[in-house]
Amino acid sequence: MGEFWPVPDALRYLAGSWRAERSVRDLASGETGEFSGTTAFDPLEGGGLLHHESGVFVWQGVPRPAERTLRFLPGSSPGKAEVRFSDGRPFHDLDLTSGHHVADHPCAADLYRGEFTVLDADHWRSVWRVRGPAKDLVLTTGYVREC
Repeated sequence: MGEFWPVPDALRYLAGSWRAERSVRDLASGETGEFSGTTAFDPLEGGGLLHHESGVFVWQGVPRPAERTLRFLPGSSPGKAEVRFSDGRPFHDLDLTSGHHVADHPCAADLYRGEFTVLDADHWRSVWRVRGPAKDLVLTTGYVREC
């Protein structure tokens, strides 16, 4: 078995509930933080999945509630998805057919580059590198399927 686990149907693979553990590193300041919570991919009316993440983010020793919502819509083939913000704006594409994908998202003067790696049927990871005039971050999230 290689480092990547190919996924023939991205939305089917992601559907369900996942435990999410994220580390955040500010490369400019050296500060670190962490998020711990749950990511649920629930059926979306009209097709696709509604991604809702909720948990606790700890930054500089201060815990605070954190959540976000995204939409994962069917892509041009079953292994692909189109990821959008909750308001419908495009975020990035996602192609898990090889088990590995890199996507870019320009945001004002910053560039978000996400790397997605499927490890096996119950584990995947995302690493976002954020670079810009005011940001120099690495966000690494491990996902484990909840039964």
